[in-house]
Amino acid sequence: MADSGQSFSYAQDKLTFLLALVPYLVDIGRVSVSDAAAHFQVSEQQIRDAVSLIAVSGVPGETFQYQHGDLFDIAWDDFDEHDEIVITHRVALDDSPRFSAREAAALIAGLQYLQSLPENIDRGVYSSLMDKLARGASERPSQVAIARQGATGSLAEVRDALARGVQLEFDYLASRGTREHRTVDPLRIDSDDESWYLRAWDHRRGAVRTFRFDRLSALVVTDRPASSAHDDVRLGDLVFQGGDDDLIVTVEVDPAAVGLLGEYLSQVDEAPDAQTGAHGRVRAHIRVAHIHGLKRLVTSNASSLTVVGPPEARAAVADWADAALRRYLE
Repeated sequence: MADSGQSFSYAQDKLTFLLALVPYLVDIGRVSVSDAAAHFQVSEQQIRDAVSLIAVSGVPGETFQYQHGDLFDIAWDDFDEHDEIVITHRVALDDSPRFSAREAAALIAGLQYLQSLPENIDRGVYSSLMDKLARGASERPSQVAIARQGATGSLAEVRDALARGVQLEFDYLASRGTREHRTVDPLRIDSDDESWYLRAWDHRRGAVRTFRFDRLSALVVTDRPASSAHDDVRLGDLVFQGGDDDLIVTVEVDPAAVGLLGEYLSQVDEAPDAQTGAHGRVRAHIRVAHIHGLKRLVTSNASSLTVVGPPEARAAVADWADAALRRYLE
């Protein structure tokens, strides 16, 4: 019984090895026996035996008998004379479903985003996987590129402070354009699309505040331990949390786009038809820390959102759009 069990285990291991070897050979195209043996950490003779077995493997045709086209084939001259392995005919593998060019491009974009994160920048596994997706798609996917995050250094330093439980000091450019020195106890790092935020206990304000990484400068990781006096403070799931000094802006928005306002949304008017905007739009009120904060919101919802008031908000958005148009024309 012990011998039977060992034979079964050996057969399983051999099958697993063959299932890994075939896609490796297909993917690499041409490889020497010695390189393949080093890759799988087996002897060269095991590679030669496996290749000989692959050459008599395949999928039977409609007659349930193996014909020449139903078996794998290799370049025997290269194998016998140069000790190189090249699969010249493969079966079944090409019949498996493939990603469309559009699906592959979407997956590659997602992998590029993951690779752009600071903790993944030096990991080559993402590049290897993206190459395989591009080669394995039914058609060549469109070229996509995701910009790397600009806050890489700051993000690494803040993570270090969080792990060590120490305070941070930095200069912060507020949305109103003023720069202030802050001392904080870091609590959590959040991201929203391509923007990164630090949630921290601000000693100057005596409350939790949210800071954008791209507005931090002169960042210093101190050796002072973070205070435990605010350990009972609960952080909400929303990155943007309104304050008493926020600016209330009225907008007209397509009903289907109301959900896109996200954390900015304060109230949606259940107004009669007289207050309903053009083309069936509804009127909503949003909170922003400063008029300049409207730029990003309007840009991402340009076709579905119109700023109604106050007048200074309309003027700021109009001036920003004119400046963008002039730059485009130039």
